[in-house]
Amino acid sequence: MNPLEVSQNDQIPTVTLTVLKDPMSGWNAKVVVEHFRFAPENASQDHVAGDGHGHLYVDGVKINRLYGDWYHLEKLTAGSHTVMASLSSNDHRDLTHNGQVIAHSVSIQVD
Repeated sequence: MNPLEVSQNDQIPTVTLTVLKDPMSGWNAKVVVEHFRFAPENASQDHVAGDGHGHLYVDGVKINRLYGDWYHLEKLTAGSHTVMASLSSNDHRDLTHNGQVIAHSVSIQVD
């Protein structure tokens, strides 16, 4: 599916991802967005500017949709991993600005 370029006339959404080790098991991903609203009630429907959902990836593999600002990642294999959150329109197109997917990645080290 073709991405959806966010117009300069709209407020450009941003996403910031933080991944924290869970004290019991796994990892907790916190997703902070600006100029964007998680709208699970509109998933798979027509695009509405500023609404949509996110996608969470680990090492380039999509793990799940994001409908809110927290997600728990189960136990990951030992080593270095890249976790990424990206923003999508209600109709599942990647949101882009200046041709780049609106996303944020972090690297974590699992012992």
